[in-house]
Amino acid sequence: MGLNPEEMGKLDTVISTRRRIKRGAALFNTGDKFTSLYAVRSGFFKTCVTTADGRDQVTGFQMTGEIIGMDGIVSDRHSCDAIALEDAEVCVMPFDQVEELSREFTTLQHHVHKIMSREIVRDHSVMLLLGSMRAEERLAAFLLNLVQRLHARGFSQSELILRMTREEIGSYLGMKLETVSRTFSKFVEEGTIEVKQRYVHIKNTDALKQIVNPQSCR
Repeated sequence: MGLNPEEMGKLDTVISTRRRIKRGAALFNTGDKFTSLYAVRSGFFKTCVTTADGRDQVTGFQMTGEIIGMDGIVSDRHSCDAIALEDAEVCVMPFDQVEELSREFTTLQHHVHKIMSREIVRDHSVMLLLGSMRAEERLAAFLLNLVQRLHARGFSQSELILRMTREEIGSYLGMKLETVSRTFSKFVEEGTIEVKQRYVHIKNTDALKQIVNPQSCR
């Protein structure tokens, strides 16, 4: 982030607390008082909201190195649930202390703004997915985004383990479970991916990109 050793030392004192969350447990729930941001140190999370008719709507998936909890900044209450999809650990960052340090270190302030901006861009991408893409485009874009984020953290460019269920993927992408399963099967039949339960091997990245954006591959 460009912080010097003294600044890093101060930041370390702010985020020295860690919390372990068991699979299926909540890091926070809708309506909880907002006090901290959480950096995912290990594991995978989903964020979700409950719709008016009582259904759970998945709003995002967060992995190691990403920040959870910014939904609470606007009203001092969390507006979604954050559930661990596997045993996980987070670094707790009390928001008032992060704000205080941000005022002191412009580099940290810039980094916090970048994180917030990234969340806004991601929300726009999801709106595009839900608003204008067919089922195949949605799933292809989802797989490409997931493997890209994992690769940025040192994982494979073509292999991944899905920590979320097909149903959760469907909820996030606005697709029925049967449509998700059928689309996965179609990609397998076409030789684009290989699937073994939750293991996915992307055999033809260009084919997925072609589905999402045919113009760029011509």
